[in-house]
Amino acid sequence: MALEWMPRDNEMKDHMLHTDVHWGADADAPCVVHEKRPLTDPTGNVVDGLYVSWIRLNNPKQYNSYTTEMVKGVIAGFENASLDRSVVAVVFTGTGPYSFCTGGNTKEYSEFYSMRCDEYGQYMELFNHMVDAILACKKPVICRVNGMRVAGGQEIGMACDIAIASDLAIFGQAGPRHGSAPDGGSSDFLPWFLGIEDAMWNCVSCEMWSAYKMKAKTLISKCIPVLKVDDKWVRNPMIITDKYVADGEIVYGEFKTGAEGKEARGFVKEHQANADFELLDKEVDKIVWTFANLFPGCLIKSIDSVRAKKKFFWDYSKNYNRHWLAANMSGEAFLGFGAFNTKKITGKDVVDFLKFRQDIAECKTWDYDMYAEVLGKPQE
Repeated sequence: MALEWMPRDNEMKDHMLHTDVHWGADADAPCVVHEKRPLTDPTGNVVDGLYVSWIRLNNPKQYNSYTTEMVKGVIAGFENASLDRSVVAVVFTGTGPYSFCTGGNTKEYSEFYSMRCDEYGQYMELFNHMVDAILACKKPVICRVNGMRVAGGQEIGMACDIAIASDLAIFGQAGPRHGSAPDGGSSDFLPWFLGIEDAMWNCVSCEMWSAYKMKAKTLISKCIPVLKVDDKWVRNPMIITDKYVADGEIVYGEFKTGAEGKEARGFVKEHQANADFELLDKEVDKIVWTFANLFPGCLIKSIDSVRAKKKFFWDYSKNYNRHWLAANMSGEAFLGFGAFNTKKITGKDVVDFLKFRQDIAECKTWDYDMYAEVLGKPQE
């Protein structure tokens, strides 16, 4: 060789930032499960030495809401996947047939973080780092939406590059109804995905939209049937998918109502526990295989160029949003998360919003007496 005289160090470096201390197994829930699965070709053959990193939110009893420790697990998973030479892509998903993620763990928010503003500020440092880790990952990130993607779950899902959803999934925010603002990414990301009016309404109304509606409005790439009954794939029967317009209104993707809707909900309740993700996983594999057959440097440069538009407003807002979210934990968040967390005690998951507004209009002091007026009462 022409330059064989030059000294070179050819020993492989270890760039990994994290050990497995923040990950667990299914039995360890709540936790994050991080696995490296072999890359396979379209016929199922394993490609030697190449892998797909699967990062799974594993807290199915609480709809895969993330605890503080789980946030650390997501960060560790994405940062290690980013630095792993053998990883082609990352799949971000949740455990079970019901939920990808419903956001932060409301029990933890209500019982520990509320009234401890500085503690919640430190938690938000971790949350912001989690979103940053997804947006900074040097591998393409696929959000495999196995069930509802709501609140903070919607935010970390939108930080991903591509979303493929179960057609039973629902999407939306919960903050203004439960004491917070969707400032963990939704107020930054939604206007890039949706028209500004749709972004506004979806962000603040706390209305849940179907996977089909979100596909039609371009929030996700595909929505895939997951109910297989009598060996036949059945599209979500709760959603109108066979027509686009009725009486001048767009109805595709809307929920069925009345007796038809009730019957459909019963059917889904009967079969959802046995949801089959075969078709969803085939779509995920197809995307991964496409990524694997592209120049990796050109691929991630292209992805980062698109990500930059989401990152612009996220980076602009995330630090001052962190301070407001922390301060709010002694006010509306205390009430909102507290009401949701005590539903089994009071029978109500929200406060009396009108009484709360009346108390504010009368300039009442924000204290426990005022809070007690608007929260539900323990049932006998």
